[in-house]
Amino acid sequence: MFIVIISFPPIKEGKDAEFREWFATSNDEFSKCKGFLRRRLLEPMKGGTYVAVHEHESQETFEAMHHSEPHAEARASVDPCFEGAPSAVFYEVVVDSQNTAPMAGYPRA
Repeated sequence: MFIVIISFPPIKEGKDAEFREWFATSNDEFSKCKGFLRRRLLEPMKGGTYVAVHEHESQETFEAMHHSEPHAEARASVDPCFEGAPSAVFYEVVVDSQNTAPMAGYPRA
């Protein structure tokens, strides 16, 4: 499984509801993409900015979605909400609580 953690920049004053609506709407669109598993928006309990957790079957299916026209349109529509640009960090799941054995390709320590 491929995971992307997206750190969003601060949201401009008065744009929070619009940003949350965009996230929900874009979830509907992205969920149609091959390999999409799950996407969640996290709000910090104290200070900080929103973070998204995006789960895909593989890096290849994520990249295909990320370079699609629907993604470009979604990104263009949300950019006015930001005071800066989002940043992303990529991960591959090596151990999962649903499967305590190492994931494929990762030997047991």
